[in-house]
Amino acid sequence: MPLRDAVEEAIRRWDALERSRGEAPVIDFDCAPPGGQPSPYDNRFAALDDLTRLRIEADTHHQPALRTQLDAHIAYLGALIGQQLPLDEYISLTQGCMPRSWTRDYIEQYAWVAREALESLGISWDEDTWTNLHAASEQLSAADVSSAIAEYADKYESSIRRLVDTDADFNLTIEDVEVDAYWSYWLDGTGHDTRLRINKSRASFSRVDAYRFALHEVLGHALQYSSLTAQAESHTVEWPRILAVHCPHQVLFEGLAQVLPWVASPDDEIICARTRIDHFMNLVRGQIHILVNSGMTAAACRDLARRHVPWWTDEEIARELYDRSRNPQLRSYLWAYPAGMDWFVKLVEAGGATLAEVLREAYRRPLTPSELHQLWPTGPIIGGNQ
Repeated sequence: MPLRDAVEEAIRRWDALERSRGEAPVIDFDCAPPGGQPSPYDNRFAALDDLTRLRIEADTHHQPALRTQLDAHIAYLGALIGQQLPLDEYISLTQGCMPRSWTRDYIEQYAWVAREALESLGISWDEDTWTNLHAASEQLSAADVSSAIAEYADKYESSIRRLVDTDADFNLTIEDVEVDAYWSYWLDGTGHDTRLRINKSRASFSRVDAYRFALHEVLGHALQYSSLTAQAESHTVEWPRILAVHCPHQVLFEGLAQVLPWVASPDDEIICARTRIDHFMNLVRGQIHILVNSGMTAAACRDLARRHVPWWTDEEIARELYDRSRNPQLRSYLWAYPAGMDWFVKLVEAGGATLAEVLREAYRRPLTPSELHQLWPTGPIIGGNQ
């Protein structure tokens, strides 16, 4: 069995173990779904031993793509078992970049940019900012959400396909759920079949939300994953065809998906404002991600977050702090949002041929931060400027 296929089999068996225990799945999307059900490992140490052995083989056979993915899986599995790596090491192994954070001047610069975008809509910067921004768009009933998402996806699909140069098809299923989790929307699936879940306990629905959902989840993630599946079907690819949120390609996936609504509608004032304020809030989230993992007290992190973002509640901040420090999956995965969005905001601001090349390559292979840097060597460092 080729080494890549052996790695994929081990990950599927580990995923089957976690699902059998009622734990969070390992696999987010499988670009090469097997014909049968994998046999789960007996326990996590059995999975760890196999992944470690495969990591040695990948190094021996000089297969860096496999080695990078295995490093991420081993670090995350170790964290599930109880190992608590320092944040720098954990993020570097899983998300592929160092968590450097951003300078105070840089965060204030983009706070000013976000304020300017809000002022163009007549929205002030205070405890009601988020509520007023949400109210600036027509509100949708729950019954109208799915049709609105489909409408926007249909409207923009051809233009996004031209930008990213893909003709891959995908099959979409939308489910409504109510779970106590940080996410409002989630996508997973296999091959060309994708499932979108809308978490009605957290999601709010407006015209802008439906538009952003269509661009982020449908034409971002779903079309991108199906395009990667098509590449894996038509070419012998060196990268593992299994995608997981604790792996280094996640910086690409979340960074690009967050700016894609802006790329598609650069002159829409509400879309611009939402993108600018999301970018700013992600910079603040990145800052507290590092500080809470560096030993800063919860109260000090809360006070810093409220100084930057006056509309955040104590409950929201408490959830952010817990997820970013105590949950092994989210301690890794949530770093992809600030690191990825900041890099892609700068890429869109720069524009030109590099933006076009990155968009095309992003739908051909799951790029790591190192590979993104190779495409834009003069761009910013991914993960902060400190």
